[in-house]
Amino acid sequence: MENIALIESFSEFKDDKFIDRVTLMAILEDVFRNALKKKFGSDDNFDIIINPDKGDLEIWRNRVVVEDGEVEDPNEEISLTAARKIEPDFEVGEDVSEEVKLIDLGRRAILALRQNLISKIHEHDNTTIYKQFKDLEGEIYTAEVHHIRHKAIILLDDEGNEIIMPKDKQIPADFFRKGDNVRGIIESVELKGNKPVIIMSRTSPLFLEQLFFQEIPEVFDGLITIKKAVRIPGEKAKVAVDSYDDRIDPVGACVGMKGSRIHGIVRELGNENIDVINWTSNAQLLVTRALSPARVSSVKLDDEKMTAQVYLRPEEVSKAIGRGGHNIRLAGQLTGYEIDVFREGVEEDVELTEFSDEIEGWVIDELKKIGLDTARSVLEQDVNDLVKRTDLEEETILEVVRVLKEELED
Repeated sequence: MENIALIESFSEFKDDKFIDRVTLMAILEDVFRNALKKKFGSDDNFDIIINPDKGDLEIWRNRVVVEDGEVEDPNEEISLTAARKIEPDFEVGEDVSEEVKLIDLGRRAILALRQNLISKIHEHDNTTIYKQFKDLEGEIYTAEVHHIRHKAIILLDDEGNEIIMPKDKQIPADFFRKGDNVRGIIESVELKGNKPVIIMSRTSPLFLEQLFFQEIPEVFDGLITIKKAVRIPGEKAKVAVDSYDDRIDPVGACVGMKGSRIHGIVRELGNENIDVINWTSNAQLLVTRALSPARVSSVKLDDEKMTAQVYLRPEEVSKAIGRGGHNIRLAGQLTGYEIDVFREGVEEDVELTEFSDEIEGWVIDELKKIGLDTARSVLEQDVNDLVKRTDLEEETILEVVRVLKEELED
């Protein structure tokens, strides 16, 4: 009975886990050999015959016949008298094959064997899942929201595989309910213990690139190449594209008539503002394009320090910096240059760091975060706007404005 019950369970594993016949046979034999080693000390003289499809299992122990009283290793030798109980015509020196019943291993050994089998099956299953998703790293994947936690969302795919999307991998505007289908990229797959941990991301620049591959036929076909994509998730992104075919306008092809092609990507990313620009190997021109929609007057590059001094008309400065400093920050990431903005035609200006005696360092740092690093750049801003874009109180900003005005007037 133990035999039948155990073998029936093999078929269940095979059906549930989609394990191929060869792999299942190898796992079963390994499990049984471990059980035999524990019971008899060695499995070298055992033959195991398994047919999981039919539910057949046979274990045969091979021993050599020796004279009565000369048995030194009961596992490998059998006395003549014992051998003749199996077959009456056995002689000393001959080989005896005797079938070992599972029940002979003992009930406890059978339970341990089954537990070991379950463990091996799960280990194989986890390894298969790990390899499957490792090959999918960087690819878009869709799964359904199963459980919402404070720090992560747990997703399940069609095969019941668990995928985790941590809070910091979600776009700030994302809002999911149980049962929602979610798209993201498989960002990483790791084995923790024997269990694969699959992380999905919607904030990675690679997710944006893969959306271009899915939504823009020319990108999918290789006619347009994405050189680089940078983003502040849910806020703004910049994508540099190029084409080796002069007949194709890469920016126009990606954006589409009245933004029709890129609209689906923008919607998927929570209305993230996406600037698509033409890639160029000319660094000055690339910096100029990266700062769009601002119109740049001139650019001075320092290739050793990887810095760029950009000069603009005063009315273009706020465009170059962008809301929250997003535009200039992304332009720096896209080009690889640290960009400093200067107002064209403004002769007298003072770096904010020159006011460190009167203005606290953390206040200066907060203003520099949004691209304001000179006195005039601050004075040109609306106070209410500065309150919204920084963590500074209105009183603090008014005091800064007072100090800067006094200095410039002097």
